[in-house]
Amino acid sequence: MRDYLAWRMAFGITTPSTNTVVQPEYDDMRPPGVTNHLGRMVIPDLQIRTNEDFDESIRLIDAALEPAVASVIDCRPNAFILGISALSVWGGNAEWGEELKQRIRKVAGHDIPVAIATDAVFAALKLHGVRRRIAIMEPYFPSIEPKMVGVFGAAGYEIVRYNHMRGKSPTTYSVVTARDMINAIKAIDGPDVEAIVQFGANLPMARIADEAERWLDKPVISINVATYWHALRTNGITDKLYGFTSLFSKF
Repeated sequence: MRDYLAWRMAFGITTPSTNTVVQPEYDDMRPPGVTNHLGRMVIPDLQIRTNEDFDESIRLIDAALEPAVASVIDCRPNAFILGISALSVWGGNAEWGEELKQRIRKVAGHDIPVAIATDAVFAALKLHGVRRRIAIMEPYFPSIEPKMVGVFGAAGYEIVRYNHMRGKSPTTYSVVTARDMINAIKAIDGPDVEAIVQFGANLPMARIADEAERWLDKPVISINVATYWHALRTNGITDKLYGFTSLFSKF
């Protein structure tokens, strides 16, 4: 037994200080005996009007990674989750994800398991049998596209369409209605798309994605669902969960 509450697993998690979605969605998916412990990547709530503004917001998040890891590692988590998706593609190449994980492990001082969004999405797409063509929706700006092409292309996937929802600041990513998210999904769907992938850990898509799979009859991969699912599965926790897409209920 690790401790009284975390008798199976304690996760250390980093997410931006502007994020209001990772904590509640991860807690909704938390199995018995698993606990979540957050460190915040402190950034200002920048006004984002241009690609350059958006790029600056990610630069600030990247710079805040190590201090956030340091703030949570003292509780001695068994494994770590990077609770931001844009940073997982920001290097624009296949090696970037491993570099992020090594940065976290360097602060942790040992070879701790680390779950990141891109690893989770690739594992999910493979299990769903998605061969190549996907569409991506997120609350970002178009400057994310070459980063995503570099990372997803290296893994063998073609991004057929994007929906950049262009949030006005990091905190506004979560200020959406169910209809906003449904419309965003429908805008990029089509017979040429094998799966919808939602990036943006501050976009509250976990339960909407579950509903969307039923009316689209195809995988809809919510980034928080995929990342938390992947963290559990790669650490030997195989509990099934309903209401958070077929990823959790089938695999």
